[in-house]
Amino acid sequence: MLKEHAEAVDRLMPHLVIEPRGHWSSLNLRDLWRYRELFYFLTWRDVKIRYKQTALGAAWAILQPVFNMILFSIIFGKVAKLPSDDIPYPLFAFAGLLPWTFFSNAIGMAGSSLVGNANLITKVYFPRLIIPAAAVLAGLVDFAFAFVVMLVLLLWYQVPLGFNLIMLPMLVALTSALAFATGTLLSSLNVKYRDIRYVIPFLTQFWMFATPIIYPVSMMPEKYQWIFRLNPLTGIIEGYRVALLSGVNRSSFDWAAIGFSAFITLLLLAYAAHHFRSTERIFADII
Repeated sequence: MLKEHAEAVDRLMPHLVIEPRGHWSSLNLRDLWRYRELFYFLTWRDVKIRYKQTALGAAWAILQPVFNMILFSIIFGKVAKLPSDDIPYPLFAFAGLLPWTFFSNAIGMAGSSLVGNANLITKVYFPRLIIPAAAVLAGLVDFAFAFVVMLVLLLWYQVPLGFNLIMLPMLVALTSALAFATGTLLSSLNVKYRDIRYVIPFLTQFWMFATPIIYPVSMMPEKYQWIFRLNPLTGIIEGYRVALLSGVNRSSFDWAAIGFSAFITLLLLAYAAHHFRSTERIFADII
């Protein structure tokens, strides 16, 4: 009798079934909008946790790219004397480190975000895609602090800002989308394969040297430049330099490189979202 009653109650209770979807519907934007308040609170929580019980707090967002800029300027600018497209090397390096630091930190935080929120995932339903998205959005706070240093450097070197600066929001959005796509894919893989936590530092280190941060693409032989442009960050970081520093060397945007970066980002975003949603239903069982 009790068993029959339990089965009857179970039939009447609403059930939520998470099923894989295809292509852009994998993002399920309507569901994400419904949980926008949770998205906000998770983002704010990630921002507070990042600097909780730290002596310098948000200053770390500035110190990391600044010390890297100083180190790169000494080793690669002064000692190795790498070219910098007629731009003072500290400016050249920081304009590349600004988006790179945001990107590398974002994929690191997003890649481990699901495992770090295991207790939340196993207790209540919400769109799991919010977790890596919140980690990426929280990284924009660090980007904003580091951008203040970029403005100080522009004033110090008396670099005039031109009309190209209007492209900066689009480049930030493109960087965020690439970080979100990469971080989302790594986070879903990390739930099943815990080796990913060791892969992420290696991936970011390799990716940094494969990206024109400490060197310009122009220093490479022209017949090999297309290899570097397969890296979606190449067009993005070169775009940052034009947007911020074109007043120094009168450079212009390489629209083909930026377009290719956008195309690769959209492909990776679609694949990452589809993979994430197709494996989301087993997260609570194996995390």
